Amino acid sequence: MIREVKFSDSEAIAEIYNYYIEKSPATFEEVPVAASDMEKRIQELKKDFPYLVCEENEEIVGYAYAHHYHPRSAYRFTLEDSIYIRNGFQGRGTGKALLGELLGKLKNNDVHAIVAAITIPNAKSIALHESFGFKKIGIFKEVGRKFNRWQDVGHWEYFYDVHEI
Repeated sequence: MIREVKFSDSEAIAEIYNYYIEKSPATFEEVPVAASDMEKRIQELKKDFPYLVCEENEEIVGYAYAHHYHPRSAYRFTLEDSIYIRNGFQGRGTGKALLGELLGKLKNNDVHAIVAAITIPNAKSIALHESFGFKKIGIFKEVGRKFNRWQDVGHWEYFYDVHEI
């Protein structure tokens, strides 16, 4: 079941995200996030944008949200998406359900473009985004350093004017 986030979801979301902080280059954060800090992040984001969770058997198995791509005012019509799936729950359609719902909720909200920044390699995230019509626009080589390795980040873009959900 996809639903809007509640503040009581903060602990589960922090747990999901902390796995990626500690085990994956998918996020460039390197210090685990406390549930109280995650609650503050959720509170800030959901003021302006949808923040969704996927719940199975009363357990949060994934979440997705949109946020400003860049703080400068000319970027106000461009957002970036973020999607994280609980370790062990990948490949079950959770990401597709979350991204589809997120794109649907953003469609009529003065949003022109959505950007996905994906640490390379990440075939599953790339396939997910491309299945919705995101197009690869380029790769920033060695822009992050995590786990003592330089990390590349690919960028994909989705336009509401061009693609229909």
